[in-house]
Amino acid sequence: MAAIPPLPPPSDALSPVAAAAGSPPQFLRALGSRNFRLFFSGQIISLVGTWMTQTASLWLAYHLEGSAWLLGFVAFASQFPIFLLSPLAGVWVDRVDKRRLLIGTQALSLVQAGVLAGLTLTGHIHIWSLIVLSFFQGAVSAFDLPGRQSLFIHLVDRREDLVNAIALNSSMFNLARLVGPAFGGLLIARVGAGYCYLLDAVSYLAVIVSLVRIVPRVSVLAAQRAQEAAARTGHVLEEFLGGLRYVRAFPPIGNTLLLIAAAAFTGFAAPVLLPAMAKDVFGGDAQTLGWLMSALGIGAVGSALYLSTRTTVRGLGRVIALGGMALGLGLVGCGFCRSLGPALGCLVISGAGGVLLSSSGNTVIQTLVDDEKRGRVMSLFAMAYMGMSPLGNLAIGALADGRLGVRGTLCLAGASCALAAAAYFVRLPELRALAGPVLDRLENDG
Repeated sequence: MAAIPPLPPPSDALSPVAAAAGSPPQFLRALGSRNFRLFFSGQIISLVGTWMTQTASLWLAYHLEGSAWLLGFVAFASQFPIFLLSPLAGVWVDRVDKRRLLIGTQALSLVQAGVLAGLTLTGHIHIWSLIVLSFFQGAVSAFDLPGRQSLFIHLVDRREDLVNAIALNSSMFNLARLVGPAFGGLLIARVGAGYCYLLDAVSYLAVIVSLVRIVPRVSVLAAQRAQEAAARTGHVLEEFLGGLRYVRAFPPIGNTLLLIAAAAFTGFAAPVLLPAMAKDVFGGDAQTLGWLMSALGIGAVGSALYLSTRTTVRGLGRVIALGGMALGLGLVGCGFCRSLGPALGCLVISGAGGVLLSSSGNTVIQTLVDDEKRGRVMSLFAMAYMGMSPLGNLAIGALADGRLGVRGTLCLAGASCALAAAAYFVRLPELRALAGPVLDRLENDG
């Protein structure tokens, strides 16, 4: 497997971006890169709005129909397009300007949130319109996610800061996951779900402004990649299958993607039942749902902060496996809880495990993947992480409406996730041996 060429340092004469004055703390070192700093500042505003919207949509779906199956179907509609379109998106992302792509996807997301706000505030929202607009947002996300993941390596001035950049992005995502649902639940209880959508629409402006201000880094490497992309004439399916063959031939990436897919189908899909838990098990309202989702965020932020202190990808395989086990066992514990307090504690553990799994898996894949296949491989990551969740949402919603009930389904999903992580843990010695030479080569080249 070819080594990934290092990005030029900030002092590269061809780069228009100068290094930021002063040195940030070690756990914030990626913020020393101006472009990443701009991206980070815009995203942290928008993601709070995104989590508010997710809380509003889940609560609204259950409030409108009172069905766990329809609750799962709304979540399915918002994420299944990622599974369908990611193969096309991954090939396309490898061929286009990723910054301009993200400006377009954020503008479309703004429109979607604005339409939801208008329908809800005027009292014209129905379950079918919520499903259609959720499907539209999922189609946008199919292109947004691989574009966002592929852009990371071009936002930091030093390749060794990539691990920190991914961890900081995870911290930002999960800080928003902590604040957004709590604030969203409060807004829904006080003034209604429509204002969550309205604030989300406004928040997308922050991302668009930050992306416009990013100065693309001009380097020999970037010019070479652009020429390679422009020269590609292969069929989309052919290039996608090439990405699949690449992943199958390199188990450290392939097995990590399989675990993420299994966790997405079980552990990451299970929180779709939290609205039913809030209302039917704990006798609460939208604010109770906000607390449950924020408990996941508390654990997630703690794990993301831990990952931001790491300086190497070595040892992350163990973190991935233990994170998957914690994600699953936390959900099992929540399923056994009959009162809110212990359930919140179990969800903190589950949230912490979910970030250890997803962020560490992302870092391992981003580090090991060949640069020319980055878009296609990250589209497979999007399929595994976001695309499998809707299938899990449907299955979990159907089981919860049947004999197992909400609590039994939560336990089953959590146990399945923990078992998948245990199987990955057993294979770790073999995966380390295969990844070792690639990491040695990267470190020598860096």
